[in-house]
Amino acid sequence: MTRILLATSTPDLENLVRRTTLGDASVELIGVARSGKDAVKMAGKLLPDIVAVELRDDGTAETVKEIMITAPTPVVMVAYQDGSHLGVMASRALDSGALAVIPSPTASGTSLEKAAMEEKFLSTIKAMAQVKVVRQWRKKGRGDHQRKEAPQPAANTQLAIVGIAASTGGPAAIRSILKDLSADFPAPILVVQHMSNGFIEGVATSLNATIALRVKVGANGERLRPGTVYLAPDGYQLGVSGRSRLRVVDEDPIQGFKPSGSYLFGSIARAFKDESLAVILTGMGEDGTEGLRALHVAGGKVIAQDEESSVVFGMPKSAIAAGLVDFVLPLDDIAGKITALTSGTHEP
Repeated sequence: MTRILLATSTPDLENLVRRTTLGDASVELIGVARSGKDAVKMAGKLLPDIVAVELRDDGTAETVKEIMITAPTPVVMVAYQDGSHLGVMASRALDSGALAVIPSPTASGTSLEKAAMEEKFLSTIKAMAQVKVVRQWRKKGRGDHQRKEAPQPAANTQLAIVGIAASTGGPAAIRSILKDLSADFPAPILVVQHMSNGFIEGVATSLNATIALRVKVGANGERLRPGTVYLAPDGYQLGVSGRSRLRVVDEDPIQGFKPSGSYLFGSIARAFKDESLAVILTGMGEDGTEGLRALHVAGGKVIAQDEESSVVFGMPKSAIAAGLVDFVLPLDDIAGKITALTSGTHEP
């Protein structure tokens, strides 16, 4: 039984969630918090398996943060309204520890469409409720971690492009890495982040306003520039066209993912070969592993986030188990390793 605490002051959303949960005996709506303050109190008192918080204003991130401090519990944000104007708020809440943004059930559409939305809502809730969360978004001293790396190669190849793939827990992990890279970073960075449609523009806007690098959603054919981060747009595959242009195309999903980390890694491997660097971060599933095979054969380098600092150790674990990873590092050490590899040097 998955016990859900809903935080919303919107009656229509509450009714939709009640109706949806009543149709599934494996879930139970154990309470409804009418404010962020109530959500924090009720999370500590009721100890739900998951908290579903309506994404609606700037207070959402603070609610998530307080839950993670006082009663660490998996938290998802529920988008009841169109997500186009909520992207920045979503980015802040994800940085505060929320696992994902998911669309709410809907009262409109055909019976089949409504049933599909309800099934997607419940399946995501159940999956996210299994995530083991910790108070991991507080800064940890680098001395608290033990570095786990493969032996360094004898020659240092200066890497010319960086690809990053992440899913659950990814937005906060990506921000943690990018904020430690300098404005004169010598290579372009391409990012695939799995998330609900409608929010990637807000994530890009939030990152661009708070880190030294330029961050934008990628467009097909634009020139690759150093010190620029290109996020994959909703529903498109992200890669490169040769060594100088971005490739953003409406091609088939890979293992169900579009955008796909495997598509990204395979694309940069073909163009940049041993000058490619891939970073595989926290997330459910195995996206990225197939693309890393091509990159590994081409002589590129691969960094995987370690289990301790991952919200979900699925994607990094898959890559590590396949023998495709050169460095397994805690989140706080990844930016330094990226800087060292792209400058042709190694960390001390």
